Amino acid sequence: MTLRLATLLAPIALALLPTAPLAAREPVALNATVSAADPRAAAAGQDMLRRGGSATDAAIAMMLALNVVEPHNSGIGGGGFLMHHDGETGLLESLDGRETAPAAARPDRFIGPDGQPLSFRSAWPGGYSVGVPGNVRLAFEAHRKWGRLPWATLFDPAIRLAEEGFEVRQRLDTAMKAVAPVWADFPEIQKYFWIDGAPAPLGTTLKNPPLAALFRRIAAEGPDAFYTGEMARTIASTVTNAPKNPVPMTEADLAAYQVKARKPVCGPYRAYTICGMGPASSGGVTVLQIMGMVERFPLGQWGKDDARSWHVIGEAMRLAYADRETWLGDPDYVSVPIAGLIDPAYLKQRSAQIALGRALNDYRPGTPPGAQPRTSAKPQPESGTSHFVAVDRNGDIAAWTSTIESFFGSQLIANGVILNNELTDFSFTPEKNGAPVANRVEPGKRPLSSMSPTIVYDAKGTPVFTVGAAGGRTIIMQVAKALIAHFDWGLSAQDSIALGLQFFNANGLVLEKGTALESMKAPLEAWGHKVTIAPMGLKANAAERTPDGHWQGAADPRSPGVSLQE
Repeated sequence: MTLRLATLLAPIALALLPTAPLAAREPVALNATVSAADPRAAAAGQDMLRRGGSATDAAIAMMLALNVVEPHNSGIGGGGFLMHHDGETGLLESLDGRETAPAAARPDRFIGPDGQPLSFRSAWPGGYSVGVPGNVRLAFEAHRKWGRLPWATLFDPAIRLAEEGFEVRQRLDTAMKAVAPVWADFPEIQKYFWIDGAPAPLGTTLKNPPLAALFRRIAAEGPDAFYTGEMARTIASTVTNAPKNPVPMTEADLAAYQVKARKPVCGPYRAYTICGMGPASSGGVTVLQIMGMVERFPLGQWGKDDARSWHVIGEAMRLAYADRETWLGDPDYVSVPIAGLIDPAYLKQRSAQIALGRALNDYRPGTPPGAQPRTSAKPQPESGTSHFVAVDRNGDIAAWTSTIESFFGSQLIANGVILNNELTDFSFTPEKNGAPVANRVEPGKRPLSSMSPTIVYDAKGTPVFTVGAAGGRTIIMQVAKALIAHFDWGLSAQDSIALGLQFFNANGLVLEKGTALESMKAPLEAWGHKVTIAPMGLKANAAERTPDGHWQGAADPRSPGVSLQE
């Protein structure tokens, strides 16, 4: 779906988006930039830009390279969401490459023999959790719309890494050690990542010849080389005959996969307009809810070192997430009240529950305009994922969040491709209080996601900031925190994503260990919050337009990621 950005600052809910032309043509970018969570992937994107490629070409090359060097987090065995701004026309479009449930999936997929929901650890490894991957068709559709280089060229860096080998670095080493006990049941994945009965040591050079060969076929034949024929048979057989939790997946499931064009969700924040992915991503709506609820408070005046700022942000976060768990799901299967959830009057009502100096401590979903009766269910844990951004000299922006869900997805591997465990993003409980849960499993349905690729525009409709993150349900808060840090507190893109994070769990607020946020614990507790301090697995990437018109990328210092200019 497309969007022109002339009237985005109108003070209305913007689920139904304006289509008037831009007041002035978007200026051509003075430079190009990429940012990714691994320097080898960023270099792949930079290579495409140097060859005259578009932002989309660079993003596809980074996605493919990440598949090789970051196999525990993302790749073509998973899916993603892509936001694209066209620097020449001003059009904003978004593509949904989220995984889908196979035809055999039913609402009771994650209900055990005792009639109770399975634990995440029981449901995660093996066939139950695998959705039909979307990233290959997402890449092909994006290239068809916005690519400039030949399709096959985009595979060059990833093929080289897979054939010649890549070094095991700290993130991959940590991930392998984390899942090593699980791999006792998965001998096929051990063949790729273990040496002498243990995960490959730090510094080892690994190769993935089957993946390189598959890349060559997809480069030559297009996405059908993945979704039909030998690869489709291999994926279907791997899931159907999984050593743990085997469950039917068919070649027809693969062949039927389609990318969906989705309408971006946009809303005003101060003098800017924030645009993100609509459902089946919960990211865009939930980010806009948080921003809409905090806007009435003088965060800029208070600053990042004032506990009042974090109290307000924390309250808005928990109210927005309560709505997320109840109202958001795949819009092809459930009615999602997008307009009502980001309606300014509704957000004003929700924000009115936030009081200075006192924690609400009772965070229930509201009833947004247009909502049908609905119940919520306990969300499942998430991890993994990767975000990357590219801006080219034409002013095009590609912001892509890609995932296979948990470390090494389902632990199943097919021709060198790690298969996702995205179906664990569904609610394990299909009904609550006699009513269907919006995010329950259904054949062909896309599970709810936290992925939040975001592009921000100034009052003239010029894109000025783009950000996204990895880290499961924390993704939404990483993006919201970066937006507040940049637009309220004046931090650079780099410092905005580096700033400590506040999140929450069943017990209360959680402050990121080892950051300045630790000093907020005492005042927040004095206002009635329950607060713990803990490390968080965070990883964001961003880019900002500087006052001189150049784009500057930013990569999270918590990761080995880098930004590269061109």
